[in-house]
Formats: sequence, C-alpha cells, structure tokens
Amino acid sequence: MTEIPDDIISRERIAATYGLIKSHIRRTPVIDVDGADFGLPPSRMTLKLELFQHSGSFKARGAFANVLGREVPPAGVAAASGGNHGAAVAYAAMKAGVPAKIFVPTISSPAKIDRIRQYRADLVVVGERYADALAASEQWVARTGALPIHAFDQVETLLGQGTLALELEEQAASLDTLLVAVGGGGLIGGIAAWYAGGVTVVGVEPEASPTLFRALAAGRPVDAEAGGIAADSLAPRRVGELMFPIAQRHVERVVLVTDEAIRDAQDALWKAVRIVAEPGGAAALAALLSGRYRPEPDERVGVVVSGGNTTAVDFSR
Repeated sequence: MTEIPDDIISRERIAATYGLIKSHIRRTPVIDVDGADFGLPPSRMTLKLELFQHSGSFKARGAFANVLGREVPPAGVAAASGGNHGAAVAYAAMKAGVPAKIFVPTISSPAKIDRIRQYRADLVVVGERYADALAASEQWVARTGALPIHAFDQVETLLGQGTLALELEEQAASLDTLLVAVGGGGLIGGIAAWYAGGVTVVGVEPEASPTLFRALAAGRPVDAEAGGIAADSLAPRRVGELMFPIAQRHVERVVLVTDEAIRDAQDALWKAVRIVAEPGGAAALAALLSGRYRPEPDERVGVVVSGGNTTAVDFSR
C-alpha cells in the first residue's frame, strides 16, 4: 500500500488549493431542514448542495486542482470516469483551453455522457465498468504523454475535494456528524483530512459496491463488488491507496444502503425540497432514511448531496 506523509493531504494544503481554485468553482449552498420533512424524528439537518457545482457534482473541485496545479503538456489531459469526473475534467479543460480525452464505460448515464460532449472533450465509451475505462485511459497516456487526472487516487484530486469541507465548516460550524457517499474515496478522503476528527465522518456505500467497507475490514484496499443503481459513480471496484490511511484514521465507520433506499432518498429529496439528485448524490441521505445510520436525539447531522447528473427529470418535451 502506498505510504504518504501525514502533511500531504493536510488542512494547510487544502486551504492553499482552495485559494487556487475558488475563482473557478462555485461556493455551493447549504440548506437547513427538519428531519420531520423526511419522515424522521424532528431534528436539525444540514444538506450541502454540491449538485449545484459546475459540471453537476463535487468533482469539479478536484478537476480544477489538477488542471491549475499541474503542468499540462501539449497532448492535454486524460481521465477515466464513471461519468461525473469525466464531465468535471472536460469542463475544467475547456475553461483552461487545453485538450481533454475522456474514457467512460457503457454504464455511464446518458446525462453524464451528454455533459462531457457539451464541454467539447474527445469522448471514448469503452468496456462495461470503470476499470475498463481506466485501462484504456492509461494506454492513451502511455502513447501520447497526456497528463492523467485520476478520479480519486491523486494528491491534487484529494486536495480539491477537501475544499468542500473547508466551505462547509464555515457554513455549518456546529455539525457533529457528516454523512458522505463513497466510491473511490476521493471525496471522503479529502473531507476526513480536513476535519481530522473534529467532526465525525461516516461513509455511505451501496450494498452492491462496498469498496471502503471491504477495505476497512481487510485492513487494505481490496477488490469489491461493483454494481447497483449508483454504479456509474460509486462502483470503482476498490478505493484509492492514497485515501485509505486517511479513512483508517478519520472515518468513523461505513454503513451500507440498498438500491431501494437510494431510490427512496432520491424521491424524498424531490418531494421535500425539490432537489433532483442522481443515485450517488442521494446515497448519503439514504443512510438516514433507511435507519442504517441513527443519530442521537440532539445530534446535528450534515449530508453531502454530491451530484445531480441524472435523466430522472426530462424537460425536453
């Protein structure tokens, strides 16, 4: 397993990264809601609405951290993605005026594929899963010298995603617990590094793709199942090597939710607050609604609504 010094993904470096990217990203809003709005006991909950970020998810933070913080060669940048990371890299590359080649698997949703094309990236759809797209991306990088931007296992990616926690700490300083959906672990790794135990960070994964859950049980990143309704954002097969030591130190635990619970959370977000979230974006809330995470009566819980790239609502007619 890759060893990284404790100060590589630190509050100081996350803050410096925020200074680099803040004029290129949105400071996404938070909304305070009552648990009763979602059929839960009355309680104060804070939703961090990262689905309003550029490109439709938190991934824009890490994408800009890479594009602005690393030297981009003439061949441009390359990325493999289930969809959101690809859209974010395509967007950041478009804004920076550099070429981008994005590889996605066939499970990527039409909404995410459309986003990537809108941002004028060269798109390649290859293989059934993220691992297939990653292999194709690595071959392209080896052949052309393009700069690879990893979706989660890259220092700059983790630093960029950690800026979400920097914002949230300023917006909701009294949080006790924060629920965060996990795929490859870039978001929860950056968040956990920022809070470093100051807030209890709980990971949420689909039962069909328990990457961090399996890794914590094994004591190292291991292959896990990679399926389910959120497979295009939360199913990379294994978590990143760089984030795993951070998770061991600062992620309190991981809870698993069913696909049905994720669908119910999507429905609840729309009915209660008129927010359209993709499955991966609603997974953290699913832990509360399904009872997989049960807060104490006076516990202040935050929930990251991490993405909204979905075709669940069609306004084209």
